[in-house]
Amino acid sequence: MTALHMVSLPIELKTFRRWSAQRNLAADEGAALHHLLGETFGKSTFQPFRLMVAPRSASATIYAYTQSDRSVLVQTAHELATPDALAVCDPDRIATKEMPATWAKGRRLAFDVRVRPVRRLLRPAGGFSKGAEVDAYWLDAIRGQSEGDASNPSGSSGREAAYLTWLIKRIGEAANISSAHIVRLEQSVVLRNQRTQNGPDVTFHGELEIKEPELFAACLSKGVGRHVAYGYGMMLLRPSRR
Repeated sequence: MTALHMVSLPIELKTFRRWSAQRNLAADEGAALHHLLGETFGKSTFQPFRLMVAPRSASATIYAYTQSDRSVLVQTAHELATPDALAVCDPDRIATKEMPATWAKGRRLAFDVRVRPVRRLLRPAGGFSKGAEVDAYWLDAIRGQSEGDASNPSGSSGREAAYLTWLIKRIGEAANISSAHIVRLEQSVVLRNQRTQNGPDVTFHGELEIKEPELFAACLSKGVGRHVAYGYGMMLLRPSRR
């Protein structure tokens, strides 16, 4: 089994934004990063990933999970990336670590995850056609399910309950979420296949307990939910506070 690696890569935001504007991608940061990372390191190599920016900072860090080790990433970038891409993300500044090969069942961990809690409609609803991508809270609301869910560990209601229920279902049997709360919630517009989509952009902090180690490892590797190629779904782990 190929080892999973965690990567950190610093970038200069001014240079990145200039590169994005030149590619007509300035309107969607996630799409710009998707193209930058794919062209530099290979399609889907950095997936899922997360851009972390400190307030008022001129630089940022991209974190990602990948099956490639540092030597492969650096070699690929130097051999194939364009000079303007290398000016944004210098591959020599990559730092990596190998993730655990196995996880202990019952281990408690804190997590931080940015997600886009949306669903695709299996049939037309609320003026949307079959296959449309819609806000999970909106879908629950029109179905009369926005009052919460018995599986909701935080006992919240309304929008937070809908998004937390969505998160629990996406993690599935991999882990039990014992607590979680939203630390950031906004509506954002993304560009997919030359079409704009408006939807929720949510960051959760919480605690979980691993149920199925192999499924949990797969959850880290594949990401949580949709849009994992555009900066969503990467689960960052921290020591549990309990």
